[in-house]
Amino acid sequence: MAGTGTKRFWEIDGLRGIAILMMVSFHTIFDLQYFAGWNFEVSSGFWLYFARLTAGIFVFLVGISLAISMQRTEKSLKKNSEKNSENIFWRKYLKRGARIFSLGLIITLFTELIFPANTIFFGILHLIGLTIMVSPAFYKKSWSGVLGLGALGTGFLIHNLRFSFPWLLWLGLVPTGFSSFDYTPLLPWAGLVLFGLWCGERIYKDGERSFGFPDYGTIIPFNLLSFLGRHSLIIYFLHQPLIFAGIMLLSG
Repeated sequence: MAGTGTKRFWEIDGLRGIAILMMVSFHTIFDLQYFAGWNFEVSSGFWLYFARLTAGIFVFLVGISLAISMQRTEKSLKKNSEKNSENIFWRKYLKRGARIFSLGLIITLFTELIFPANTIFFGILHLIGLTIMVSPAFYKKSWSGVLGLGALGTGFLIHNLRFSFPWLLWLGLVPTGFSSFDYTPLLPWAGLVLFGLWCGERIYKDGERSFGFPDYGTIIPFNLLSFLGRHSLIIYFLHQPLIFAGIMLLSG
């Protein structure tokens, strides 16, 4: 999601492509540990921070991409003198976010049926979907970056706390004994989306680069990384079954 027009920025797709490779690498290590019993420590140390960095890149780029898309949408609505442009603007991102959130619900159902002890109740797709749905409320607000940093800080402060109730799990208040394959709550992660949105409005003003940058998008390996970045959602859904199948074949 680099904008509403056809023009994409290779550096955004390329960075997302790097995050894709990082995600596949981590999930391969995780699956080898979880399903094949290999001796990897994925819940602390290097691999834990590697996973968080991967998620952080994805989530920050959601904000950057939203900034580009929203500025281009706003420009298009003004150019075409659309009536009820604010309603059209909101509906676009409500629909886009709802589609991604619904994919997250499919993952919730699947993991509840197959891995009930580690059900993904609020993972990265839930986060991305929900933040896209509410993002118009923060568009072009000068304080959105500060709010984002505040959300990040609050999330880090409360992440070790445990609570006796589960109904604010989505916010970041973790219930006692909770376990999940993927947990990406609003605090701190929505803060990174907001900060990305604030940065994107300044780095890609009016949906265009506000800086000079060489076009490496057609050169190997940048074009390959950009390809992965453009198809990140499909890869997200397909890579885990493929990794699992590979492990099962190798282990007999």
